[in-house]
Amino acid sequence: MWQSLLAQLGSGDQRALARTLSFVENGIPGYRELLAALRWPAGVHVTGITGPPGAGKSTLTDGLIGALVDAGKKVAVLCVDPSSPFNLGAVLGDRIRMSRWYTHPSVFIRSLATRGSMGGLHPRIIELTDVLRAAGFDHVLVETVGVGQSEIEVAGLADTTVVVLVPEAGDEVQTMKAGLMEIADIFVVNKSDRPDAAVFIRNLRQMLAPAFSQHREEIPILATVAHEGKGLGELADAINRHGASHRYPARRSWLLAEKAWQLILQQRMQGLSHESLRAAIDAVPPEEFQLYRFVEEIMSRES
Repeated sequence: MWQSLLAQLGSGDQRALARTLSFVENGIPGYRELLAALRWPAGVHVTGITGPPGAGKSTLTDGLIGALVDAGKKVAVLCVDPSSPFNLGAVLGDRIRMSRWYTHPSVFIRSLATRGSMGGLHPRIIELTDVLRAAGFDHVLVETVGVGQSEIEVAGLADTTVVVLVPEAGDEVQTMKAGLMEIADIFVVNKSDRPDAAVFIRNLRQMLAPAFSQHREEIPILATVAHEGKGLGELADAINRHGASHRYPARRSWLLAEKAWQLILQQRMQGLSHESLRAAIDAVPPEEFQLYRFVEEIMSRES
């Protein structure tokens, strides 16, 4: 089955692409062979869009799609929505916010739930991104749910990481700044028509100044008003410039090692799930349950 999916992957058939993504997302037997057979054309650019909740990431992504399409690019988008910790379902709101693109021949959008993943990403986000890279798109955009310091995970799959902030995010930046300075290739201050936006941008630039000597270049800080379309063309240009000048970024080996680590970890944990652990816990009388002994027993069983 995977051979036929692979053969259709580069055909431009969006239904075939959707079936391939579902095949990989659900871990159907043969998906590992399909992934191992993928070939990626040169020049495909993966951009991660992250930042705290309420920063307007989805509106920004929607506008960025328009800017890239206007430039003649084919764009694929993975939108990750938070899922319930109890039933792992999610309200995939991006299907509403980006509805104008669902019938566009140059755009493919897939909404995903985090399925309990703590990093703001889907547990198979690396594999799904690589499927899209092999499907003939020029740009792949990955929008995360925005969960604070765990956003650092997006740097493990993106060529360019865009961190979206709003003028009121001063306190959040202080708590997140170590991670942000490590992962951000471009900062976007969205909703920059709000009061004090210029002051926030100036303070952000001053806060990041000590890091420029480490990065050896200044990180761009762009102002946008995404719901009005302002600044989105400049953002698309900045992403393209970064991709052209950082085809092999200094952190490339770190990123590849991070990808390998996540994939190996996933395979090692394949026999375990939240549901199976809950069932094993429920089988132990509460008065006899000891967390660390339980973990040791599970680990010894898996090894």
